[in-house]
Amino acid sequence: MDYEVRYVRNFTDIDDKIITRANERGEDPISLSSRYCDEFQSDMAYLQCLPPSVEPRVSEHINQIIDMIKKILDKGCAYVIDRDVYFSVDKFPAYGRLSGRNLEDNRAGERVAVDKRKRNPADFALWKSAKDGEPYWESPWGPGRPGWHIECSAMSAAYLGHSFDIHGGGEDLVFPHHENEIAQSCAACSSSSISFWMHNGFVNVDNEKMSKSLKNFFTIRQVIELYHPLALRFFLLGTHYRSPINYTKAQLDIASDRLFYIYQSLHDCEENVGEQHPINLDDSLPADILNCIQNLCRDFENSMSDDLHTPVVLAALSEPLKFINDLLHTRKGKKQKLRSESLFALERQIRTVLSTLGLMPSSYSEVLRQLREKALTRAHLTESHVLQKIEERNLARQSKQYERSDEIRQELAAFGIALMDGPDGTSWRPTVPLDIQEGVVST
Repeated sequence: MDYEVRYVRNFTDIDDKIITRANERGEDPISLSSRYCDEFQSDMAYLQCLPPSVEPRVSEHINQIIDMIKKILDKGCAYVIDRDVYFSVDKFPAYGRLSGRNLEDNRAGERVAVDKRKRNPADFALWKSAKDGEPYWESPWGPGRPGWHIECSAMSAAYLGHSFDIHGGGEDLVFPHHENEIAQSCAACSSSSISFWMHNGFVNVDNEKMSKSLKNFFTIRQVIELYHPLALRFFLLGTHYRSPINYTKAQLDIASDRLFYIYQSLHDCEENVGEQHPINLDDSLPADILNCIQNLCRDFENSMSDDLHTPVVLAALSEPLKFINDLLHTRKGKKQKLRSESLFALERQIRTVLSTLGLMPSSYSEVLRQLREKALTRAHLTESHVLQKIEERNLARQSKQYERSDEIRQELAAFGIALMDGPDGTSWRPTVPLDIQEGVVST
């Protein structure tokens, strides 16, 4: 079933941390955040993430935020103190229903400094009065800027209405951010509702939480200097979105290797089938091929319907890819009845899966070239060096120096370069470095 989706991804382009960083750099806070917003959008494009329908920014929606705060005040669910506006959590009995936390469980000062002016330590700011050196906007309560939580409620209401289907975010936002969103949205509009909350797990690095304080923090831009963006996407899809994901170099090497195998198989398949593609011949395919395609369709639909269980989908590609390579490279496969038709049908179904997962490249050959380039970069090698080693190995084999030939193969394998001997000579492809292969086997 096709759905017309309206996807909103908002930017908080003004907050305490942004102001602090801008002041340190002597830069306008809005200009600073705008530059980072642009970089984020570029990163998402690298990863082939679909662009949102709209990307609102807080600084461009102050009027909508002020209007929502007015409604909350009119309902008696907020109060003004010294030009600051606070939401009164005591006025919202359902507070805590998303996180499962009770008000008495929320320790004052756990996340923010205690403000003794507040009626309840759990009350949170809807509007903050301006301080010296901070950007501000005029409001009925004086110059100031919005609190963090109200921004998201106001912008989602502006573009999706007070009730919509899915609200996403990291699991660290469940409390207090999303809890506060629910409270203030319901206070502004009693019929406000969200059908599903979807929260993704944390990113760990070598089994430790990724954080700047631990100095194990990587940006997308840094990662894709060494790995193809689609290899990073493949790696991310290998873990269910709600589970913590463990970022390691070994896992990225494995993901990159797997992606090369997929694209090489499909490239070889496309080259073999040529331009004459059969149409609607699925029912006449050999039983084992037809069964393989049906299994992939079933596993794909069931897994994606089961809370977007992408790791199972990726695993389901193994069988049809094996069939493709058997048809392409084994004597029995080359004699298979309806071989070209089977290859086309298998490639077509895998293409559908990859397209849905955002893993379909514009050109198999181009992304294979880029994957090779990234492998050489990681290995600190050039292709001319690899070709030189291949030639050295060929001479060693001709001289029956088989021990030296094996040494050269192992030397390159240690750097993640695999040599492949064929009727047309020796070629190379990126692979998982030898130490990682041995580590995977040993574990």
